[in-house]
Amino acid sequence: MLLTLDTILLFLLLGMLTGFMAGLLGIGGGGIMVPVLTSIFLYKDVPVEFVVHIALGTSMAAIIATSAASLYAHHKHQAVLWPLVRIMAPGVIAGTFIATYLAASISVRPLAVFFALFMACVAVQICLDIQASSSKTLPGRMAMLSAGSGIGAVSALVAIGGGTLTVPFLTWHNVSIRKAIATSAALGFPIAVAGAGGYLVNGWNLEFEQDYLLGFIYLPAVIFISMMACFTAPLGARLTHKLPIPAIKKIFAIFLILLSLKMLIAVFST
Repeated sequence: MLLTLDTILLFLLLGMLTGFMAGLLGIGGGGIMVPVLTSIFLYKDVPVEFVVHIALGTSMAAIIATSAASLYAHHKHQAVLWPLVRIMAPGVIAGTFIATYLAASISVRPLAVFFALFMACVAVQICLDIQASSSKTLPGRMAMLSAGSGIGAVSALVAIGGGTLTVPFLTWHNVSIRKAIATSAALGFPIAVAGAGGYLVNGWNLEFEQDYLLGFIYLPAVIFISMMACFTAPLGARLTHKLPIPAIKKIFAIFLILLSLKMLIAVFST
């Protein structure tokens, strides 16, 4: 049985950490949830060939609640560039949903390696504080649609809301950082919904029976993680101006790498 007291406590703690880091740094999501959930599922004897897929699907579903809250907050401040959202959203949804088919067809080890490599790139970007320079205007509709598809596809493969890719893309094209973050938050919601839907559909005939498992989504984890993340995210946001954010970002980057390495070791040693 997956749903025991110890796993419930682990899901609650994971939700607390994910929400707090998302509120504090504007990052987190799959970078924290996927490796931790992989370890939890391995601990509970989920077959190794399914653990990363279920971790990805569960993470995408858990992101829905936090991305909706983030979208609403940015919309209230009138910072979302809705014309850009309308242009990019169809590509984001298509790219995200299609990529879940790709993820379902990839075996667990290559999928784990891709996730770890992507998180290593994210960690380097955080540590070096690499920022995209604003030197170009926004491209045409088809280019924006294609960019959305690419952002959605990568987001689905690593279970993120897309901000790691969307914000640099928009700032590179002369969108102010405030509006880029807000617009990225608005695009994060359809990414999460399409990703969760894709992982649900593609894992529907999964050869592993478990209570409360829908496709590649484990519902109790989604509920407990989302509940705590929505509670701790505002706390993290309030502490943004009181804590040494640059130092915390570097510590968090190292934390991401260690989590990814732990996931790789666990997957390859099983």
